[in-house]
Parts: sequence; structure tokens; C-alpha cells
Amino acid sequence: MAGGVSCFDRVKVGFMIGMCVGMASGALFGGFSALRFGLRGRELVQNVGKTMVQGGGTFGTFMAIGTGIRC
Repeated sequence: MAGGVSCFDRVKVGFMIGMCVGMASGALFGGFSALRFGLRGRELVQNVGKTMVQGGGTFGTFMAIGTGIRC
């Protein structure tokens, strides 16, 4: 494969794209739900951050698996 992209590189890019999309959706949904529960300040940031990491990791993993299947 002269100059081609390896399957592992595609899986890494798929994970990173999924991580970004999952973190964005986690920020939206986590932020709205935390505000609805009345969280403010440090509690709000911690809750939204946790939701972003969880959503990013989950969606990134599924995107990496899907990309790996397509290789």
C-alpha cells in the first residue's frame, strides 16, 4: 500500500470524529438537563463535563467499531 491510509488510521479518525460529535451532543443534552435540575457553578460544570466525556467515549467507540467493520 504505497501512500494509502491504513485501517488503524481510519479507525482512529472514526473514533475522533465520534468523540467530537458525542461530546457536542453531551454538552447540549447535559447542559439542558443540568440547568433543568437547577445546578449552577461548579456542580453544573462537573455534571456537563461528565456527560460530555461519557457521550464522547460511547459514540466514539461505536464510530470506531463501524469504521473497523468497513475496512
